[in-house]
Amino acid sequence: MADLPDVPTLLAAAVKALGGSSRVGQQTMAEAVAAAVEEREHLVVQAGTGTGKSLAYLVPAIRRAMLTRTPVVVSTATIALQNQLIDRDLPRLAAALAPLLPREPTFAVLKGRRNYLCRNRMQTASDEEAEGSELFDARQLSSLGRQVARVHEWAEETLTGDRDELVPGVSDLAWRQVSVGGNECTGARVCSFGQECFAEFAREATTGVDVVVTNHAMLSIDMSQGYHILPEHDTILIDEAHELVDRATSVATGSLTERSVTTAAKRAARLVEPGISERLSECADGLALMFTEVPEGRLDHIDEGLAGAVAATRDASAACVAAIGPSPGGELDPDTASERRLALAALGEVREAAERVLESFEPPLRDRTEIVWLTKVPARPPTLNVAPLGVGGLLREKLFGDRTVVLTSATLTLGGDFTALARQWGLGREVAQEAAERAARVATVPEPAPVEAAAPEPPDPGAPEAAGDTDEDGPHRAAGEPRWRGMDVGSPFDHGRSGILYVARHLPKPGRDGLSEAYLDEIAQLIEASDGRALGLFSSMRAAQQAAEELRERLDQTILCQGEDSTGQLVRRFAEEERSCLFGTLSLWQGVDVPGPSLQLVIVDRIPFPRPDDPLASARQRAVSAHGGNGFLSVSATHAALLLAQGTGRLLRSTHDRGVIAVLDPRLATAGYGGFLRASLPPYWGTADPEVARSALRRLAEKAAADQDESAA
Repeated sequence: MADLPDVPTLLAAAVKALGGSSRVGQQTMAEAVAAAVEEREHLVVQAGTGTGKSLAYLVPAIRRAMLTRTPVVVSTATIALQNQLIDRDLPRLAAALAPLLPREPTFAVLKGRRNYLCRNRMQTASDEEAEGSELFDARQLSSLGRQVARVHEWAEETLTGDRDELVPGVSDLAWRQVSVGGNECTGARVCSFGQECFAEFAREATTGVDVVVTNHAMLSIDMSQGYHILPEHDTILIDEAHELVDRATSVATGSLTERSVTTAAKRAARLVEPGISERLSECADGLALMFTEVPEGRLDHIDEGLAGAVAATRDASAACVAAIGPSPGGELDPDTASERRLALAALGEVREAAERVLESFEPPLRDRTEIVWLTKVPARPPTLNVAPLGVGGLLREKLFGDRTVVLTSATLTLGGDFTALARQWGLGREVAQEAAERAARVATVPEPAPVEAAAPEPPDPGAPEAAGDTDEDGPHRAAGEPRWRGMDVGSPFDHGRSGILYVARHLPKPGRDGLSEAYLDEIAQLIEASDGRALGLFSSMRAAQQAAEELRERLDQTILCQGEDSTGQLVRRFAEEERSCLFGTLSLWQGVDVPGPSLQLVIVDRIPFPRPDDPLASARQRAVSAHGGNGFLSVSATHAALLLAQGTGRLLRSTHDRGVIAVLDPRLATAGYGGFLRASLPPYWGTADPEVARSALRRLAEKAAADQDESAA
């Protein structure tokens, strides 16, 4: 298939067929992806909102797959984004490219086994007590029973067994009664339902396709296991790459709870002598007792009592495994094979977590590579967690070692370059000469107006849009690290004319006791000027709820608050009711896509630094400082820059959008690290004058109202 059309030709055909318009950034990115794949060089691409990055990487991916007859893997941050690619983007693209290619491109989705109904688990769990049910009251158990019954009814009609197709959904506890993880599965060869397995059907569907779509969690599992779940491939495209480290860390995190140990003991009890499993049950009681004695938070040292309880748990789980013994020769009956697999999986997780906890404390504090902490959340059992300080080594070896990787997102340059995220991915730092060359290029670009001073003429929110510039960086390589190249293809948005970054420099620094009256007054004045149409991004749920409660007493506009309904329903209502406001916390910083007049003001109450008591962030910051680095900039400021870029990115979702980003935290303008944070944002027009911001919002509100009246007429 050497005579396949080139990427520019395919991209142009796809854009035309899908009714889009040509975008310079999209063309640049598509050609760069094609070149990286051809040259077997890793590529990092920042592609601003509106670039059309999905097409920019899917088109060269499909061409590569057809040319080599080898699938290309696309990994997204969440199953929701995964479904968007499978249900909308890829079907339309495949149909658009089919006339130019020898055949229509094919694709499939691969999720973790836990996302699919397990017929064997449904049968074996029917006679079991719901795991962990002793912690729930009768009403909750009644609800659980109804949910499980509904899943059983759905099982008779579903063709895929995919949890995402069950609407309305069921709780995680209910789904666990009808599904298994990969380490719990007995395998299709042994299982009584092996020929009817939904997970196996999904796996088989990936055979021979051009594009396999998965998610970062599955990718992390594939990297960390001794065998591969994903089909053999030589190219992987990672969308929403700024989420990769957190997802990989989550997969690599182990945990111990009273419930997990009790569950392991119950499963083992069906296979071993009573005294052996009872010993593990007693360990669960011992852990629960010690958890009440140990304060919540990061554990730099482990006291004798907790260490003894964890060690006893490790030894008791190992004794259960030894008692179960190796698999006997010959074929086991399916029920026995299932019981063995479930028991060994639960025991293995408990033993591994306990071992990791104990081993993490052995090196000196500055040389530790894992961190342990205890969480105590209302209505949930205390949990002892252990996680790696970093996953760069894992990614460097398992992800970048034997395939070409393209990482892309709208927000990858923090503080103005890729260094922060590249280091977290295990790619290392850029060589000095290349960094100097970038600095020279950046120096030729005029700087946006500083936040401290108002420009003579603020941008007109009704002004026409202009295309963004592109910027390409040369190849990067640190000694001994994978070869990679980075580029920023810009955005079709003219941020300097479409958005105003207003920093409330006159306000006091944010306090720890909720929002002050000055902050509430500022929010109220901004919302009055914008006549609603505001997304409030708060650093905590408590702050969001406080603002919602107090401002409902003062304002006429509808104020919605996260937690009062499902997030999806709240976002839909916010989009439909133009004069409404939506307040919330973390998931809204990255999960809201509302173009048009319903969103013209984004309010950020404070710079989103990680909490001082966040165990992972504080440990990582300390580790960087202990080895001579700047822990604050490397961890806290980088975390804040990423979230700030994501949160403020909610404002402009189309080239027609206009609005104001209001950051109430004056430290963005006054603190020494403020420049690093502002350099992580697009070049919005900046001001510290509240009247400039409010005047712009009034003009936008008047225009939106006039447009609405005209539409109604």
